[in-house]
Amino acid sequence: MADRRAVVLIAVVVVAVGAGSVVVFERGHPSAPAQSTVATGSAVIVRTDLATTIQVNGTLGYAGSYLVANQATGTYTALPTPGQVITAGQPVYEVDGRAVVLWYGARPVWRALSVGVPDGPDVAQLKRNLVALGFGALRIDDHFDAATAAVVRRWQARLGVPVTGAVGMADVVYAPGPIRVDTVSASLGDPARPGTLLHTTGTSQIVNVLVPVAQEYLARVGDTVGVVLPDGSSTVSGTITSVSPVASQPSQSAQSNNGPASVNATVVLANPASVASFDQAPVTVNITDQSVRGVLALPINALVALAGGGYGVYVLSGRRRTLVGVRTGLFSDTMVQVSGVGLAPGMSVEVPAS
Repeated sequence: MADRRAVVLIAVVVVAVGAGSVVVFERGHPSAPAQSTVATGSAVIVRTDLATTIQVNGTLGYAGSYLVANQATGTYTALPTPGQVITAGQPVYEVDGRAVVLWYGARPVWRALSVGVPDGPDVAQLKRNLVALGFGALRIDDHFDAATAAVVRRWQARLGVPVTGAVGMADVVYAPGPIRVDTVSASLGDPARPGTLLHTTGTSQIVNVLVPVAQEYLARVGDTVGVVLPDGSSTVSGTITSVSPVASQPSQSAQSNNGPASVNATVVLANPASVASFDQAPVTVNITDQSVRGVLALPINALVALAGGGYGVYVLSGRRRTLVGVRTGLFSDTMVQVSGVGLAPGMSVEVPAS
């Protein structure tokens, strides 16, 4: 009988790779995994928040837009300069050497005020300013009485103008708050004529954002955004406070570049002082598209494409290198959300050496 020779079969066991599965290579006993031909390093699985963003163009500007109309006649003897900030009680400009002063209020000047004029809310507005500027105590109502005239005379004496106890239409201008001069439509020495003299804004800096109509759904009032400043290296946070319901077409020059229709959104900055050195400058605004919180994540370059489809990562434990299948979620910058059996924060995974 012929000798039988024992044949030792070297078995190769392959466990199919799927989500959360492990590929183990054996030859009768565990052996060291094949060495990579690419220089590698390691990274750590972390639990974190991830988000994807879209970038849209914006411009640093100022909230509010106000026209200052002149109602005096004569010659302009003093004018403000663009960028100048004017607050309550300060002169805005001069005509024939007489200052026209800024007061706060929503109602424009439309009549002269003195004892005997019919009651009206413009009288109450005048009284509020006289009291706020410290010229005397008055009852804030719609009636211009002798006490009001007395406080007006005190203000006129301090200002150095004729003391009459009456406030003329050319004596003051009103704005809701402090103003910043944008443009001036006259020069010193020009004849003063009734009409718009200044274009002004408020003093609070905001960001005006143009959001393409196709991405309008991402701009929601109350959402937090990141504003990349003109230096390209600084980012400040802000909040969307308004979104226009009406889309605007691009300018003629933009149309030549096939610019899309867009809606205007307004962003208020969390720290306005951080942009104090910039004036009407272009910025980039990052608006969140998708986000996840408290998920496992690792560097995108740790992913290994599997022959059967999907991805895996090499988990490192001492000198052991194990390929683990993973499900991917949100990709964000250099990180990707992952899940899989046995994955946990703090595990080391293989990545190409940097």
